[in-house]
Amino acid sequence: MPVSVNRLVAAGLAAALLLSPPALAPAVARERPNPLVYTQTKLANGLWVILNEDHSTPIVHVSVTYHVGSKNERPGRTGFAHLFEHLMFQGSKNVAQDAHQSYIASIGGESNASTNEDSTNYWETVPSHFLPLALWLEADRMASLKVEDAAFRREREVVKEERRQRIESPPYGRLPEIVYDAAFTTHPYKHQVIGSMVDLEAARIEDVRDFFETYYVPENAVLVIAGDFDATETMAMVEKYFGRVPKAKKPVPRDIPAEPPQSTERRLTVYEDVPLPAVVVAHHITYDGHPDSYPLHIVNKVLSDGDSSRIYKSLVYEKRIALAAFGGGNIIEHPNLFFATAIVQPGKTPDEVITALIAELDRLRTEPISDRELDRTKNQFARDYILGRLTVKDKAEMLAHAAVIHNDLTTADGEFDIFLNITKADVQRVAKTYFTPATRTVITILPRSASPTAEAKR
Repeated sequence: MPVSVNRLVAAGLAAALLLSPPALAPAVARERPNPLVYTQTKLANGLWVILNEDHSTPIVHVSVTYHVGSKNERPGRTGFAHLFEHLMFQGSKNVAQDAHQSYIASIGGESNASTNEDSTNYWETVPSHFLPLALWLEADRMASLKVEDAAFRREREVVKEERRQRIESPPYGRLPEIVYDAAFTTHPYKHQVIGSMVDLEAARIEDVRDFFETYYVPENAVLVIAGDFDATETMAMVEKYFGRVPKAKKPVPRDIPAEPPQSTERRLTVYEDVPLPAVVVAHHITYDGHPDSYPLHIVNKVLSDGDSSRIYKSLVYEKRIALAAFGGGNIIEHPNLFFATAIVQPGKTPDEVITALIAELDRLRTEPISDRELDRTKNQFARDYILGRLTVKDKAEMLAHAAVIHNDLTTADGEFDIFLNITKADVQRVAKTYFTPATRTVITILPRSASPTAEAKR
């Protein structure tokens, strides 16, 4: 991690010079990142094109982000967006199965994809003179993806195995599923991106083809090109390859049901294959880009960012009632959750840990954070903001996020000042707003051996 490396370097320099580190100033002037310089246009078929020239290295990054994720899945078809990500590498009209990544690797490039709740991203980083190849590959599968039954069945098994490894095998792998299923009643954030095994098995190839025709259309995509290229020549290539992709046959559906406000605390106990009890305290929070979302990022860092955070210090170091404690806010396109989690120390009770977690959240509501905490979190944010745009891939991701999630490219730079102007009062205000008993879901996860059914069998 960059922080660890920086600390090691600083310690090494101090030792070499036989100097004691200087006293920390109460506040510092934070270095402002250089603004992203870009141009943007929309093709006649609706594709949003963003160009960011950077001639510092002879490479170029191509990113295509489709505004579709797990929240767009229909009931009974969870995991579909992620499954479809796999299928996008299974061949198109002019590219054989699995050849896409082979082409990129053969020229010394890299390529991959990812799916989350709100979007699916495909990317290539290549030597700049291979930009035409990367553009052609992405345009070809946007226009003519081939969905063969054999590939569909094979990739479905791959995703099922991925679920087994990531969710079902690790001791606490199902924790997010448990939390979101309990905290949401209506919005599709209720289910996880990986989907359920039952729904994956029920998926049909007809559903796959309909999904492609509905969401993988130019007007639902953002193309970002960052790196070493000539803008005029590149736009001519974009028009040549992507301009021929047909417009959508129907509007992209956006009828996602809103989650009703939670009006009373929920408590539940579940039994899982875990070695030790775990507890979770979750609250509903707002969406990415809402004015309250920025102080909530500060809340995340104060409460749960690392071993020096309040939750970890209190439960693990000071009270010694938890073996581990962590959490954070999932601040994404629609209102989501902040949740704090702890693994209960042997000899302690889940109720003790729940009480301690709630106390830390309540403390944030009843008293302001310290000047030092606010300054530290702002320094961390400034660091992350600058390091998060070091490469052409980083810059493309930041621009794609601003376009797809905010529908506003100015936020890629404008959020820096918003964060640095946050006050202690802002932090306390959002804690009072969102960390209320009525919005709280408390979950106790116990070993399966502790269930009443297991007790009855003894």
